[in-house]
Parts: sequence; C-alpha cells; structure tokens
Amino acid sequence: MKVFETIRQMGHEQIVYCHDKESDLKAIIALHDTGLGAAMGATRLWSYASEEDALRDVLRLSRGMTYKAACANIPMGGGKAVILAHPENKTEALLRAYGRFVDSLKGRFITGQDVNISPEDVRQIRQETSYVVGQGEKFGGPAVTTALGVFLGIKAAVEFRLHKKEINQLKIAIQGVGSVGKNLCKYLYENGVQIFVSDLRKDKTEEIKHLYGATIVDSNEIYSLDVDVFAPCALGGILNSSTIPLIKAPIIAGAANNQLEDEEIHAKLLQSMEKLYCPDYVINAGGLINVYNEMLGSNEIKIMSQINNIYDTLLEIFKRSEKEGITTHEAAKDLATERIMKTKKIVASERVFEKSVSL
Repeated sequence: MKVFETIRQMGHEQIVYCHDKESDLKAIIALHDTGLGAAMGATRLWSYASEEDALRDVLRLSRGMTYKAACANIPMGGGKAVILAHPENKTEALLRAYGRFVDSLKGRFITGQDVNISPEDVRQIRQETSYVVGQGEKFGGPAVTTALGVFLGIKAAVEFRLHKKEINQLKIAIQGVGSVGKNLCKYLYENGVQIFVSDLRKDKTEEIKHLYGATIVDSNEIYSLDVDVFAPCALGGILNSSTIPLIKAPIIAGAANNQLEDEEIHAKLLQSMEKLYCPDYVINAGGLINVYNEMLGSNEIKIMSQINNIYDTLLEIFKRSEKEGITTHEAAKDLATERIMKTKKIVASERVFEKSVSL
C-alpha cells in the first residue's frame, strides 16, 4: 500500500501510530475530518493478519464515521482507532497506555467501545484521558441503540422494497449475534419475525435459539437462505464477488461496518442483482448517536428522536438512488457530502460574523 497516496485519496488529515514497549501496545488512530469538530469514533481491538490490513481497516472505518455523523446530522468529524492484539492479551496496562495516546491528541479525537472493547475497558482507558465516552452505558449503551437503528432501518427497507408497513411474519437472517446482533434479534422477535442466525461461536447461537426461537444455520449457509432480509452484523468485507451471487434476500440491512469489500464494484453488483442495500454507516448510526448525546448530557427523548431519523434518512437515500439511477452507496455518500458542505458553510459564516463583531 502506498500510504500517503491512499491517505490523499481518502481525504484523511492525520494518522497516528502508537507504540508502548512496556505493555506491547500497537495501535493506529486515524483522523479523517475535523472540519466540523473533533473526530469521533470507537476503538476496535483485533488480531489482524498484517499491519497493512489494520491500516486499511482503520482508514475505511474512520472515513465511514465522517459520513455516519453527517447522515445522522451530528456536528462532529470522523475518526477511528484499532489496537493490534489478540483479545486474550488485553491488559489494563495496554489500555491505559492507549488512553495516554488518545489524551495526547488533546481532544481532536474522542473514542469509545467497538469490537473486543467492553464498557469496563472504556473505564480503564478513561483513567488516562477524558476524551472517551460509553463507559456509563446510558440509554442501554451503544449496542442497544445501534440495534434499534438497524431495526428501524430494516423497517424502512421493507416499506420501500416490499411495500409493507409491518415486518411480522417476515424471515430475516442475521450473520453474527454479538452484542448488537443479539439485541437486534430481541427487537425482531418482539415484532413477530422468524429469525435465522449464524455465528462462529456456538454458545451465542444457542443462546439466541433459547431466547427467541431462532433457527441456527451454518456460517456458509446464511447467505443463500430464502429470506426477506439478510442482516450482516459481524465484521466487514462480507459482501464480495463470492458471497453476493449467493444472496437470495431482496434486502441487505445489517450493523456491520465496511460490509462492501470493494465499495464501487460490489455496490454496483448488488444494484445489478436488484438487491436493496442499506449503507452501513447510515443504518448503524445508533451507537454514535448514543455516545454523542451522552457527551452532551442529553435526555432520552432527544436520543430516541435522532435514532428514529435513521428511518427517514434511509428512505431519502432509497428514493434518490432510484430517481438518479445510482447505487444506494453513492446516494448515501452524496447526501453525506452535501450535509458536510452545508454545515461547513454555516460554521464559516458564523466565524466571519464573530470576527466582525469582535473588531
């Protein structure tokens, strides 16, 4: 990978490599855009196959956070961080060392929990920096609110593609039943949906079967089920040239980040197969909405109002995609860019006004 060329193409402002010898911390923090405020994005701990894979992941995730914030009408920039480690090697010393690196950015980056980072881990990071959110699990925590946003996004997609206001009696396949996937199963079960699940951990699927009567299927079988919605809720890159031809569901709507292995190629492949794809950074914005409002001290009424807007934003994207003959990925990106430019013009005008008044 040509690092500076990739950064230029993706529009990033800053990449920070973090290393602490004593704790063996290896982490990368990517700041994509701080034009509207601090870059906000959670921290993921993962055992990457290579350092290049880690860099590629953090670059895509951080850019997605910029678009996610814009589509959710949150006046923040986009950032993300990855810690390169096996989950079993996670220690308090490693987390606190990471917290010191976050603190060194002096508020340009605000982080929280992602894969393999728990609320307790967040509290340990917070011992070294105040620029972290999500340790209080307010409003149920990011996993609950992310799942709620995905649930509402599924309803929007079902209304647009299947012309149904209700989702009861539909069949939905969920790939990955971690914290978000599990909460999504709960919402779907309570609304009369027939659930199919797969996960690399058998104990997780067995729990969902016990709680919500889900049918457990093999990880390779989940793509080809004859269902109404396929919901990817595990890791990214699962929508690719090998898996997309297998998908029978007319709707793809899940919580995973970076679902498209190649954003341009695979968005167009889905469009050619008449699959309605819900852009991941739009449908999974509930967690960002949660921690942003936690930071502001907002009440539950405000956070629920913003999460409900995910439904309307997706309908707007679907309609734009259909009208302009572009993919939903392109429509979402265009919407995000328009909102970012509009907000930046407002901010610039306010700064000019404040400067003129001070003079």
